[in-house]
Amino acid sequence: MVTYIRSNGDHALRSLIDLDKGIVSREIYVNEEIYAQELEHIFRRAWLFVGHESQIPNPGDFVLTRMAEEEVILSRDRKGKVHIFLNSCRHRGMKVCRYDDGNAIVFTCPFHAWTYDTDGRLVGVPHLKDAYFDELDKSEWGLIEVGQLRNFYGSIWATWDKNAPSFEEYLGAFTTPVRWSFKASDGTDNGKELFNPAQRWRLPTNWKFPAFSFAGDSAHAAMTHLSVNAAAIGPQGNVEGGGRHPLRAAFPTKNGYMSSPELGHSGQLSIYLQPGVAEYRETWLLDPGVDDYYREARERKQAKFGDQFLHLEGGQFHIFPNCTMSDWRILPWHPHGVGMTESWRLYQVDKEAPKFVKDAQRHYVMRYCGPTGITESDDMENWNYAHPASLGLTAQQYPYNFQLGAGHNHTDDRVPGIIIGDKGPSEQNQRTRLGRWLQFMEATSWGNIPMPKKGENGHSNGNGTA
Repeated sequence: MVTYIRSNGDHALRSLIDLDKGIVSREIYVNEEIYAQELEHIFRRAWLFVGHESQIPNPGDFVLTRMAEEEVILSRDRKGKVHIFLNSCRHRGMKVCRYDDGNAIVFTCPFHAWTYDTDGRLVGVPHLKDAYFDELDKSEWGLIEVGQLRNFYGSIWATWDKNAPSFEEYLGAFTTPVRWSFKASDGTDNGKELFNPAQRWRLPTNWKFPAFSFAGDSAHAAMTHLSVNAAAIGPQGNVEGGGRHPLRAAFPTKNGYMSSPELGHSGQLSIYLQPGVAEYRETWLLDPGVDDYYREARERKQAKFGDQFLHLEGGQFHIFPNCTMSDWRILPWHPHGVGMTESWRLYQVDKEAPKFVKDAQRHYVMRYCGPTGITESDDMENWNYAHPASLGLTAQQYPYNFQLGAGHNHTDDRVPGIIIGDKGPSEQNQRTRLGRWLQFMEATSWGNIPMPKKGENGHSNGNGTA
C-alpha cells in the first residue's frame, strides 16, 4: 500500500495547489511519491476507458489494453459476456496472454501452464492430483477481474473499486457527450466501431501534461500549430486556404469551456440556440462519394432530432482522470512512470458505413493524429520539453500559472451541473481537473470523495431542452 501523503517535505499536499490564485506547484508533475499515490488513490478508484465492444465481437475474442500502468485483457467469454482481467497468472504473475488481440479457447500461462477459461475461471493446473493432492481450490484462484464494468453504448469502462459510484453517477452531466461520441452520424445509438489496432507510443512526460491540457487549452493553437493549417491536412484539401478541420456549416451556438468541477470532467462544448442539426457542407472533396454518405446521415439525424436542442453534442472533452474524447477519436493517457506516458489513439467510425467512407476517415485521422500526425507532433514537442525543464531544484521553486480566465465563469440552466467560461481563452478546464485530482489524492476511500447529491449533477437523457 502507498503511504498516504499528507505532507511532502515541508509542504502539505494541498499547499501545492491553490486554484483560487491559479497557482500549481511543478512538484505534482515530477515527484515520485506523489506519482505512486496517484496510482493508488486515483487509478485504482476512478472509472477508466478500456475499449469498445467492436474490438471483441465474437465469443473468445480478446484484446490487450491498459488501466494505467497495468495491462488487462478485454475479452468476451464463450457465452458472449464481456470481462476485463488483469493479465497476470495467479501462480507466479506471468502474463497469461502475450498477443495484442485474437481469439482464444483458454488462456494458458507459459510459465507453469496454469490454464484459465475465457470467463476467468482456473480450469487446469499441472500436478493437481500428485503434488497438490486435490487440495487446491481452483475456484479461489481465477484471474483477477475488475471491480465494476460498464458497457455504455458500445464503449467499455471499468474500475477496480467495487465501492465506486455507478458509471452514470460518475459522469454526471457528461453522460450526454460520452453517449453522443458513440452514436452514428445519423444519431443512432451505439452506431460506431473502432479502427484496429490502436496506435500506441510513449512520451517522456508526466501523464498530466497531456491529460490536463487536451480539450481545454485553445490558447496554445496560434503558436504551437502555426504551420499545420498550411499543410492542408483536412479532407477538403486546399479549398478555402486549406486547414486541419473539416468544413462545417454555420449554426447558432454558444461555445465555451464547460466543466463539472464536482466531478472533474470538462471540455470545449456548445449550447445550441436553435433546435435541430446544422445543414451539411461539402468537405470530403478529395474522396468522391463520402459527402453523399454523410449528407444522407445528416438528413436522418435531422428527422430524429429536428425539434430538440442538442446541447453538449459534439466538441471535444475529457473524462477524469485520463481520457480525452470526441465523436471521432479517443485519447487515453496511460501513466507509465512519473516521467513517462503511454499515449493511445483509437478512432471511431460509423459501423454501417461503406468501406470507401471508412478508408477516407482512416486516412484523415492518420494525417491529423498520433506519433506521425502533423497536428499532434506539435503538441508532443511541448510536453516532451516541459517535463525535463521542470525537474531541477530551482525550477521546482517556481509554480505553474493557471490563471487564464479565472473568476469569469458562469452557469446556464440549459446545461445543469456545468460551469462555463466563454469570454475568451480560459484554463477553467485545467483547474477543474486539478481540483478533482486533489480530492482523489486526499481521500482515503470513495467514502471521502465528494460527489453531487443525486438529481443535482446535471444528468440528462442526451436530448437537452431549450
